[in-house]
Amino acid sequence: MRTPWTSWRAGVPVSGAAAGVLRFGKERGPAAVLAQFVRLRVIDPEGPYWRRGIEAAGRWLRETGNGVLRVPYTVVTPEDWGGVGGYPLGRWIADQRRSYAAGPLEAGRVVELEQLGMVWSEQDAAWADGIAVAQQYAAAHGHFLPPTTAVWDAHPIGVWAKNARAAARRARENEELRAAGRPVRSSAGAMTQARRNELDAVDPGWCAAWNTGWHRCYRPVQDHVQAGGTLRTVDGDVVVEGDDLARWVNAQRFGWEQLLLVQQ
Repeated sequence: MRTPWTSWRAGVPVSGAAAGVLRFGKERGPAAVLAQFVRLRVIDPEGPYWRRGIEAAGRWLRETGNGVLRVPYTVVTPEDWGGVGGYPLGRWIADQRRSYAAGPLEAGRVVELEQLGMVWSEQDAAWADGIAVAQQYAAAHGHFLPPTTAVWDAHPIGVWAKNARAAARRARENEELRAAGRPVRSSAGAMTQARRNELDAVDPGWCAAWNTGWHRCYRPVQDHVQAGGTLRTVDGDVVVEGDDLARWVNAQRFGWEQLLLVQQ
């Protein structure tokens, strides 16, 4: 008896791909058949996983009309894509990029990916992945001010955001030095204006001049009031994701004079 995924030869279950190799009715030499079978069963046990990733990548290119294989980390193929439906394509692409950087990705696979327009740049890909996850995080939380420990869909978005803020502040400091006619030591590590614009579109307050913890509380307080709530003053009355909003409101009242004008 045969299932769609396995066949039997002499009572031994083999994969569908390997079973196809063992159909000796096809005109292929025994040596070629044996070599392909060994490759499928021993040398390349991940072959079917690889092929599914390649097929999903090709389908993604056709469906999106993109000329290059720059797939956001969060992309999972639609369920109605048949055999490649529900496939974590973004994560698969990231895995191939890491393998390429580490050196073990075999030459034949590199060629296949490059024929599809693979983007190998770790820096560019990491940025695109971060933006995709940032959009999801902001949509779920109402802001993009994740704590450093935050992880979203297996992506360390908290660390990514911290590094992004540091790069944006470096760029801001350099701009202030230029405006004051003072020399800029280095632009290394400074974020480009284009990338700042991308994050501003996710959340204008992602890199405020004040402490990010302040803004992380401000946003849910704002949402609470806009939803018809009142500014509570009893500690513990309103707690969102571990932040005591009532305590935060009291702190703003008592520290009003220390706030920046834009915060007030």
